[in-house]
Amino acid sequence: MSWIGDNLGLIWDQLREHLYLAILPVLLGLLISVPLGYLATRFGWLANPLIALGGVLYSLPSIALFIVLPVILGTQVLSTINIVIALTIYTVSLLIRNVIDGLRSVPPDVRQAAVAVGFGPLRRLLTIDLPIAVPVIFAGLRVVTVANISMVSVGAVIGIGGLGELFTQGFQKDFLTPVVVGVVLSLLLALLADLVLVTLQRVLTPWARVSSPVKAA
Repeated sequence: MSWIGDNLGLIWDQLREHLYLAILPVLLGLLISVPLGYLATRFGWLANPLIALGGVLYSLPSIALFIVLPVILGTQVLSTINIVIALTIYTVSLLIRNVIDGLRSVPPDVRQAAVAVGFGPLRRLLTIDLPIAVPVIFAGLRVVTVANISMVSVGAVIGIGGLGELFTQGFQKDFLTPVVVGVVLSLLLALLADLVLVTLQRVLTPWARVSSPVKAA
């Protein structure tokens, strides 16, 4: 406990860095996945290649990707850009299937009705297709977010990893407390992020809330 009290500043800094490195790729990945998913549903032949490519990209070892990216991008090894881009790739590779499945779940008659009343492709996507696809997309988003929070710690291998640096510090000094603090905070961060996403999904899909039936007297 004395170590925690003496290192609150360090713990807070690592927690903020961990949150930044985990959440920014999720946002970027979502912004990339939605247009790609839309193109895949508009041009059906694109769907299978995109899903297959996503599977290949996600199979790449994270440590190898963290090390290779600086060579490809010309960035510094200790640049946070490497972590953000790597996790954005993983986010897109996981999320693209959910976006495609979510957009495909929109009933054809709903789309036809939107076209009949004059909705253009962009307006229909934003006001009809995406709201209906929200539950499927958010299911993938929850998995991706928790996975990213876990994978950020791997970045500690190259000296950037948020809470993962507490693991490194603890192992190097053969001192368990930083490791325990890092694990506990990572778990709490994952639980909090999942709770936020569940709440946001409920806000975005009020029609999906099923009221409990009134029991007959």
